[in-house]
Amino acid sequence: MTTTPGAAMRRTPLNALFHEMGARMVDFAGWEMPVQFSSVIEEHVAVRTGAGLFDVSHMGEVSVEGKDALAVVQRLTCNDASALAPGRAQYSALLNERGGFVDDILVYRLAADRFLLVVNAGNTDKDFAWIRSQAAGEARVENTSAAWAQLALQGPKSPAIMSALGVVGLDGMRYYHFALMKVRGAECLVSRTGYTGEDGFEIYAPPAAAPDLFRALMQAGAGAGIKACGLGARDTLRLEARMPLYGNDLDDTTTPFEAGLDWIVKMAKGDFIGRGALEDEKRAGSRRRLAGFEMVDRGIGRHGYPVRSGGRQVGVVTSGTFGPFVKKNIGLAYVPPALSEPGARFDIVIRERDTAAVVVPTPFYKRSRA
Repeated sequence: MTTTPGAAMRRTPLNALFHEMGARMVDFAGWEMPVQFSSVIEEHVAVRTGAGLFDVSHMGEVSVEGKDALAVVQRLTCNDASALAPGRAQYSALLNERGGFVDDILVYRLAADRFLLVVNAGNTDKDFAWIRSQAAGEARVENTSAAWAQLALQGPKSPAIMSALGVVGLDGMRYYHFALMKVRGAECLVSRTGYTGEDGFEIYAPPAAAPDLFRALMQAGAGAGIKACGLGARDTLRLEARMPLYGNDLDDTTTPFEAGLDWIVKMAKGDFIGRGALEDEKRAGSRRRLAGFEMVDRGIGRHGYPVRSGGRQVGVVTSGTFGPFVKKNIGLAYVPPALSEPGARFDIVIRERDTAAVVVPTPFYKRSRA
């Protein structure tokens, strides 16, 4: 996440507010986004212990509507969208014919014949073109990204903050459910989802309403220790929770089986793009697996660092950082299956030196459900 001088960047509806707040802004996937407001560690810990508020308006949204909308979504994604009743969402993926990720996405079922697909910011144009090119029958595919701003309120005190804001009806909302409702007079989609490993809500709002909504949430959460959070904490939080990042842990050469996302592949639902390749992989076995590791020696294994075993390179680190809440140097790496089981050891090359790491169970952090 680096700033590119002179590059034309896109801006979310909250951009001016963040400049007023003194956020450190960077270029992320062509968007000028806050990387931090205070410090990454402070923001990370606030989400784990109280609440944090993120702007994720750079994410893309694609609507699929019409008589054949379900059939289109079923063909495009590996999870089973037919299992969704209106008001429910699921984590899924768009796959290519080789079983690799076009993108990992969220699928919202708004009605029997209406779906909203939420895609990664840097992939919005690519995904929209892919979805439109694969759609058939009576289905309208539209890039509706400009119609939405998106805020993510995350942390154990999120429900109390939403209640303090005057939002009702959330107590009975289960994880990966959503509802259309008014929030401070604006028509919003509120879902109990997130990318941090904590309880929380993602609020899809009209862009014009976003600055007022952000300010109101910050005010409502003042007594709960809420902090405005940037992309830095978003990354450390998602890694502690072992939530993959497209472009690091997932790409068009990695499959759900390799990434440990077997649970989003529903072979029984029928045909979908990439199914044949995944069937072949299931029969033959995956050639690599995404393993979670902790550093044994000092150092952090970062994205792109080689993984060595027995004196030869056997893989590569996809994500790595210091986990502010678990207080360990952690990461993810693609390695041969035999090296992916907890207890396995390998070396990560840091500054041309082999540095010991051990595979551990993931997620690295799991919130208490008490």
